[in-house]
Amino acid sequence: MLAALWRVRIPRCLPTDIISGLALGPEFRGQGLELVRHVSSSCAMCAKARGQQSRGEMTEKKLTRHFVDHRRVKLMAGSGGKGACCFHSEPRKEWGGPDGGNGGDGGSIIIKANRFVKSLAQVFPLYKGEDGQSGGSKNCYGRNGSPTYIPVPLGTVVKEEGKTVVDLSEHGLEYLAVFGGAGGKGNRFFLSNENRAPMTATSGAPGEERVLQLELRTMAHAGLVGFPNAGKSSLLRAISNARPAVAAYPFTTLSPHVGIVSYRDHEQVAVADIPGIIRGAHLNRGLGISFLRHIERCRFLLFVLDLSAPEPWTQLQHLRYELDQYEPGLSQRPQAIIANKVDLPEAREKLETLRSLVMERVIPVSALTGQNTEELILHLRELYDGYLQGQGGGEGKPTKW
Repeated sequence: MLAALWRVRIPRCLPTDIISGLALGPEFRGQGLELVRHVSSSCAMCAKARGQQSRGEMTEKKLTRHFVDHRRVKLMAGSGGKGACCFHSEPRKEWGGPDGGNGGDGGSIIIKANRFVKSLAQVFPLYKGEDGQSGGSKNCYGRNGSPTYIPVPLGTVVKEEGKTVVDLSEHGLEYLAVFGGAGGKGNRFFLSNENRAPMTATSGAPGEERVLQLELRTMAHAGLVGFPNAGKSSLLRAISNARPAVAAYPFTTLSPHVGIVSYRDHEQVAVADIPGIIRGAHLNRGLGISFLRHIERCRFLLFVLDLSAPEPWTQLQHLRYELDQYEPGLSQRPQAIIANKVDLPEAREKLETLRSLVMERVIPVSALTGQNTEELILHLRELYDGYLQGQGGGEGKPTKW
């Protein structure tokens, strides 16, 4: 009786008297089984309460885990297929002659820039191209190996032994990194008047091998440059649609973030939040050179100074020194000085001192309250228009984002 009851699936929402009746007699058991047919185990009483899962913003550690700006890859192109050595065989045809076909060529490996790829995280450390197929009888050639494409973000620089090979800065730009090996020759290839029955067939050539370094340099029009905890991420949140992580401790930003500033005439300016720079960054201290290279592609710079520091004007001197030590003349690009945290009580006096010590325009803003961010957005557009005029009236217009 218990074994028979074990094979019957009884819903938990049934009353206890019906469940007990299933184990008593056949007359009540039939009623219980009749009731079981009309009861659903997916009722609201049995179902678990499922709340609506809200997808929160990713933390900076998770964003950094998905952002990779440097890769060392080994590329091995496909080898060529072997040539075939065979002779034509057919009834009543004694001297058919050689009919071995050539092998197919090996597949090459191509690095291609793709604007929809934002990181080198999907690039593997080893790539092996497809080998070509061997030749066959009846003069059949082997199939060539298909090329292997490696999608990389815009702004990827390909280097070999420290020397720049190619700069993939446009969408769809391709670089043939390694060539596939040539296919071997079949004995039909060696047929001549002197040798009517060649027995020679060659193997396919091995594919080319190279070890390359891929470096990603962020493609942006403007770059926010400043010391840690200066408010660069908060400022990017205030003027663009980017949402980088913000916290009250230094080195919150561990990877560059790019935000888009849109204008009424549908023009867009890309602004990059570069991780904090410290003294000695050109010597690879702190986050070091790994993020200084992202500033190279910025057409104009936005120096973000912290007005809560004792002497914010010294930050400007140290930032320019670090940029010039990394690349001479980098700090001389079109720029603007942004005095952040102007909402603090002691910021007014420091702002006046800063304006008296520098010759460039100083824009006081508060990333926390959004104070005077309109002036920064308008000045950013002026720098962008000046860059377009310097490129010949818009012929060298930067890539749309």
